[in-house]
Amino acid sequence: MKFDKLETEGANPRTKNLDELSTYEMLRIMNEEDATVPLSVRDVLEEVASAVEHCVNSIESGGRIVYAGAGTSGRLGVLDAAEVVPTFGVSKDLFVTLMAGGQEALANPVEHVEDSIEQGELDAIKVGISRKDAVIGISASGRTPYVEGILKYARKQGAKTIVICNVGKPYLAEFADVTIAVRTGPEVVTGSTRLKAGTAQKLVLNMISTITMVKVGRVFGNYMIGVKILNRKLVDRATRIVSEISNLSYEESEKILEASGREVPLAILMALTGLGKEKCEDSLKRNRGHVRSALKELGGVN
Repeated sequence: MKFDKLETEGANPRTKNLDELSTYEMLRIMNEEDATVPLSVRDVLEEVASAVEHCVNSIESGGRIVYAGAGTSGRLGVLDAAEVVPTFGVSKDLFVTLMAGGQEALANPVEHVEDSIEQGELDAIKVGISRKDAVIGISASGRTPYVEGILKYARKQGAKTIVICNVGKPYLAEFADVTIAVRTGPEVVTGSTRLKAGTAQKLVLNMISTITMVKVGRVFGNYMIGVKILNRKLVDRATRIVSEISNLSYEESEKILEASGREVPLAILMALTGLGKEKCEDSLKRNRGHVRSALKELGGVN
């Protein structure tokens, strides 16, 4: 495909005289263009839901989520993966990132590496992609060779593959079980896909990682119960979470939290059922750490 035929590479008629406008007018138009992004995401929610189900199945099967991309797309994958760890208290090995150019490309442009299918395959081999994994390729153009190499290898291994892109009928759809095509159209600055396309990718990645974590039990109600208690502030936050979920006093919740070994999911289960640590711990293990499922098993409030 010729680059000038890509939707993301077209010139935006609304901004053809951008450099002649006042600062306020530039900002107003940019804001109006950005406001179209969530509506474009809304159009692909069914596909995002399918991606989430694949991610949940992978995690419950002992697999991982692998993000792969180049340039802005790759950096957004790295950002999302990094934020999942402290937000939900999961292992840093659960979300793996493959970035064209590696660590150097996070802060410095290494644009030529995105053209190598072979390097994508080599990087996929290096992290040991298997049939248990869900691999998410992120590419505004829907054609990045580096991502193609990763997706091709992942499919050979039997992994589920997902593409997030910003064009209709992307080339990479050929290698994907799910294609999330968020059609954001021409950018305010022609071809600068760090703008609307990048915003759309960030929104979709937020959805995939967050709802996946909810479905595997890292959230109870709307509380982040995977919080790792590393300082006094986090002790206070964890105590308040237990108190607000159980309707017990702060003092009672603090005692239960300490009795649980400062494990928030376990403390919540103990607080809601009134049962001891050992019985609640065994139930959580049987239910893969999912508090809601353990609660039902123990006959507590649900």
